Amino acid sequence: MKYSYYPGCTLKNKAQDLDKYARASAVAMGFELVEIPEWQCCGGVYPLGSDEIASKLSSVRALNYAKEQGQDLVTLCSACHHVLKRVNDDMKNVEDIRTRANNYMQLDAPYAGETKVLHFLEVIRDIIGFDELAKMVKNPLTGRKIGAYYGCLTLRPGKILDFDDPENPKIMEDFIRALGAEPVIYSMRNECCGGYASLKDPAFAQDRTKQIFENSSDFGADCLITACPLCMYNLNKSDADAKVPVYYFTELLAEALGVKEEA
Repeated sequence: MKYSYYPGCTLKNKAQDLDKYARASAVAMGFELVEIPEWQCCGGVYPLGSDEIASKLSSVRALNYAKEQGQDLVTLCSACHHVLKRVNDDMKNVEDIRTRANNYMQLDAPYAGETKVLHFLEVIRDIIGFDELAKMVKNPLTGRKIGAYYGCLTLRPGKILDFDDPENPKIMEDFIRALGAEPVIYSMRNECCGGYASLKDPAFAQDRTKQIFENSSDFGADCLITACPLCMYNLNKSDADAKVPVYYFTELLAEALGVKEEA
C-alpha cells in the first residue's frame, strides 16, 4: 500500500528526525510514503482572501500529482494538512478558483479536487485501525500519562477538515491508548498555543503556552504530544514553571513500534 507523501518544509529541514520516525513507522505498519518529487511549500497558512490564487498553486500541484498516481495524499504536518485540504475543497467546490488555477497551470487534465487528503493519524485510525496498531506495539509505553495537544489547525474549520470533533476530539487519545499509555484529558488540549503570533507578540504566545502546560499538569500529564510542528516549536520555547516534555507523535510511535533507533 503506497501513498503520495507531502512532508512539508519543517520536516525536511529542522525536524528531519520526525519525518524519519514516520517513514520507519509506516513500513512497520505495512504501508509506504512515496515523497512527491519537487514539491513546493504550501505556504503554511491558508490565504483568507477569497480571490487569492497564486499562493494556492503549489498545493494544487501536489494534489494533482497524487491524482495522476492514483494515490491518496498523506502528510503528517497539521499546517500542511490544513492548507492542502482547504485548497482541495476550493478546487472541488469553488468554480472561480478551480477555473483560474487550471488555466494558469495548464495541466494535462483539469484538476477538480479528486484527491483524498489524509493526515498520517487518519491513515492509522481509518486504514490500519487502532486495535491493529496495538497488536504491532513492541515497546508499550506503559505507565506514561500523556496529554494530547491538538491546537487549532487539525480541527478547524470542522466541516472542511472533517478530522475529528473540533470540540471533543479523541483520535490522539485513542492513539495514545494503542501505544500502551494513559491519555490525559484536559480542557486546553484544543486551544490555540499562539504559534502564529509568537514573532509579533511573544508575550501573548508565552501566556498561552503557560496556560496549556499548567492545565495539562494539573490533570496529571507527564508529557504532551502534538501533530503540529509549529505548536511543538512554540511549546518548547515556553518558560512555563509547569513545563513538561513535548514530543511529536511520530517519535512515540516509532519508539512503541521498536523502530526509533533505526530511524
